[in-house]
Amino acid sequence: MAVALIVLAAGQGSRMQSDLPKVLHRVAHAPLLVHALRAGASLSPARTIIVAGHGGDAVEAAATDHDPGIRVVRQEAQNGTAQAVAQARPALDGFAGDAVVLYGDTPFIRPGTLQDMLAARAAGADIVVLGFEAAVPGRYGRLVTDGDRLERIVEAKDATEAELAIRLCNSGVIAADAGVLFDLIDQVGNDNAAGEYYLTDIVGLARAARLSARVVTCPEAETMGVNTRADLAAAEAAFQARARTAALADGVTMTAPETVFLAHDTVLGRDVTVEPHVVFGPEVTVESGATIRAFSHLEGCHVSDGCVIGPYARLRTGAELDRGVRVGNFVEVKAAQVHEGAKINHLSYIGDAEVGARANIGAGTITCNYDGVFKHRTVIGADAFIGSNSALVAPVRVGEAAMTGSGSVVTGDVPDGDLALGRSKQVNKPGLARRMMARLRAAKEAG
Repeated sequence: MAVALIVLAAGQGSRMQSDLPKVLHRVAHAPLLVHALRAGASLSPARTIIVAGHGGDAVEAAATDHDPGIRVVRQEAQNGTAQAVAQARPALDGFAGDAVVLYGDTPFIRPGTLQDMLAARAAGADIVVLGFEAAVPGRYGRLVTDGDRLERIVEAKDATEAELAIRLCNSGVIAADAGVLFDLIDQVGNDNAAGEYYLTDIVGLARAARLSARVVTCPEAETMGVNTRADLAAAEAAFQARARTAALADGVTMTAPETVFLAHDTVLGRDVTVEPHVVFGPEVTVESGATIRAFSHLEGCHVSDGCVIGPYARLRTGAELDRGVRVGNFVEVKAAQVHEGAKINHLSYIGDAEVGARANIGAGTITCNYDGVFKHRTVIGADAFIGSNSALVAPVRVGEAAMTGSGSVVTGDVPDGDLALGRSKQVNKPGLARRMMARLRAAKEAG
């Protein structure tokens, strides 16, 4: 059976106190919307429709950046979830199959839960609603059941005292045949406390039409919605806890996991060791057996097996490290290929560069890659030795097994095997230091 996703992302999210659309606030460096889309993608949908409203252009840009095949439609006036889903009808013209309604501000629905919903559909349920047992039901809609049948969904503001006592609550996630879903939406009215068109009303309408409705349940944590900055922080904490647990189960060693922060797409190989206070930005892969030492920050980089990074190292976008590379304390690497066994151990910046195998980069080395307008490239050959406090002014090449003297400013290519000295000759002035200090002290005393 073909599946279409309808993702509701039209809300302004006024409680976020932000100009940014709510669904574009980030957890683990990805918008909430992207988390929802990734869960839905596990169903291999034939079509994905996002219903946008507030900040629609920004929402559309984020959605199509994630997947250019996504279709974005607009809900100009927010008059309820049923009206929002109805906006997807033209984009599903000619579609035959199941529609699954998700929410762009509910990032943690597991793929397995969505599969369970489709299994319930395949078993004969006309409508499947995702529910959960709430610790504090509060403002959640209540699921009124009769045995294993779902009779209706009651919004909290419209519920009786008896209905408010129900702890089985509505997540809002629904699966149904697309044609049935839209036929039922056509019958939804707005005779309720909010004067809105509730998607939840389709359950009662379905039962009146002798259609079957069932509930699939999941842990409450999966249904976490984000409506405030506090919710966003809680969602970040929930993601990190889940991601750390998964990494540990996959064979990663974390000596203080609660201090390590992962991105939504971090890939850590088996037997990777991550020391305390390490931050992974997006697009990081660390291969098996590498060690990331304390207080390091990685983003947009690839670290091969056997590398040792840090402590206090920063790997930026485009850093590609081959096997056995050493990047030490207070070293920054950006847009650079560092070949096997090279060492950059202390206080250096390597940007827009290639570092050859087994090269040794001395403390304080800088590749001067930017002239104020353009970026330029530095190439350091295999087995080269760069003396401490060298400035390599790009574009420049230091050849294989070549050396630079400490403190050199290298502005021209260094042939293979040569030694480059780019500094002034040292001149000593006998006794000048004592005489200068004596004059300065006398001037101070005078006044």
